[in-house]
Amino acid sequence: MPSSTALPLDALIIGAGQAGLAAAYYLQQHGQQFLILDERPAVGDVWATRYETLTLFSPAWASGLPGYPWPGNARRYPTKDEASAYLREYAAHFQFPLALGQRATRVVPAPTGAQGYLVTTSTGQQYQARRVLVCTGAFNAPRRPAFADQLDDAVFQVHSSAYRQPAAVPGTGPVAVVGSGNSALQIGADLAATGRPVYMAYKEDTPHLPNNTAMWVFLTSTGLLKISRHSWLGKRFYGRPDGVVSADLLRVRSFTNVFFIGKALGVEAGTRLQGAHQPTPALDAVVWATGYGPAFDWIEVPVFDEKGHPRHHRGLTAAPGLAFLGLPWLNTRSSALMGGVGADARYVVEALTKRT
Repeated sequence: MPSSTALPLDALIIGAGQAGLAAAYYLQQHGQQFLILDERPAVGDVWATRYETLTLFSPAWASGLPGYPWPGNARRYPTKDEASAYLREYAAHFQFPLALGQRATRVVPAPTGAQGYLVTTSTGQQYQARRVLVCTGAFNAPRRPAFADQLDDAVFQVHSSAYRQPAAVPGTGPVAVVGSGNSALQIGADLAATGRPVYMAYKEDTPHLPNNTAMWVFLTSTGLLKISRHSWLGKRFYGRPDGVVSADLLRVRSFTNVFFIGKALGVEAGTRLQGAHQPTPALDAVVWATGYGPAFDWIEVPVFDEKGHPRHHRGLTAAPGLAFLGLPWLNTRSSALMGGVGADARYVVEALTKRT
C-alpha cells in the first residue's frame, strides 16, 4: 500500500521549475504549509540537461523570480547552466520544502469527507493537499509530425528535448532540422558549425525581432509583455506565433552549408524530407524542434478540453483548489518566461488562499 503524509498540506506544488518556485515564494509569504514535488534529482535539472549552447531568451535583469534578483552582470543572457544554478540558489535561499525524485503519477479528488486532492507519486508516496498547483512546464510531451514514422530506420531521429550536442548526431552527411522556433535556429547553427550540410525545414514567414537591451527596455516600459490575453488588445496578439531572435536567424543563414527548404510537408523515399520549396537529399539524421503537446492524463479531474489542454482562467480551473502555472499565454505573453511567471503565481496563490 502507498504510504501517506500524516497531515494534509495547505498546498502541493508539482514541479520545481521557475513556475513552481515562484508559487512557493508566494505560498511562503502567505504562511501556507506546502511541499514542492519534482521528478528530477535536483532543482534546475531540466535546464542543466538541455543542449549545450542554449541561453535564456531574456537578459538577467528581466528574468528574475520574485524576491531574489540574478547575481552577476544584469545585462548578460544567462547560459543554461547559469539558469540551473540560479533556480537551485533560489530554492536554497528561501529554504523551500522539497521532495525530489518523485514523479506525480496520479491526482484525484480526496476521499469523501476530505478536502482537496490526493496525489500519488512514482515512489508510492501519497500526499493530501487542499490545493494543488500544477507547474510541470508549458507542455511536456515532445511532439513530432505523423509523417516522421515514414522515415527509414537508418535515418537517426531525435527531438530537440533530447538533443545535447552535434557529436551525438551520427554521421557527417546531410541532417535536417525541422521547426520554426529559436531552438531550431540555435540547433541548426550548432550542427552547421561542424561543416556538415544542414537543411532547415523552417517556415520563412515566421516573424523575427531583435533581442537586445533596447528591445527589452521597450517591452517592459510599454507594458506589452503584461497585456492580458483577456483584454481587447491581448485578444489580437493571442494565438499569433512568437517571433524568433533576428540574430539567431542571421547566424544560421551565414553558413554556406545551410539550406532553407521551407515548411516540412512529408517524407520521400524513406530518407528525404519534402520541403515547401525543395526536398532534401538522402539524410543521415533529423532533429525535430517541433515543440510539445499536453501530457496531463495523470490528472483525473475533469478540467481538460478535447485536445487535453487545461481549461482555466488565468490559471484557475473550475475544480476548487486546482490550478496551473507556466503555460504559454496563461494570462500574458510572458507567462511562460522566467521573468513573467511571478505575476501569475502571485495572482493564483492569492486567489486560491481566498477561495479554498
